Amino acid sequence: MKKTLILFFLVISFVFAKVDYSEMSTQELIAIMGYVKAENKKQFIQELKSRVATMSANEKKAYDNNLAKLNK
Repeated sequence: MKKTLILFFLVISFVFAKVDYSEMSTQELIAIMGYVKAENKKQFIQELKSRVATMSANEKKAYDNNLAKLNK
């Protein structure tokens, strides 16, 4: 019974969990450009834009290459 209750709450927490892009690295954000769900896209774009100023040259190059995927 106890295990079932814990499993139930775990499943519920995954269902209602929001994606927190601030916890992801810049490289991870660049890698998932184009794969973000429509309902999370606004938050994703805001987080990505806030990091553009601090990106390295390699990150900016990857960002520019993947920018077309973001607008799909």
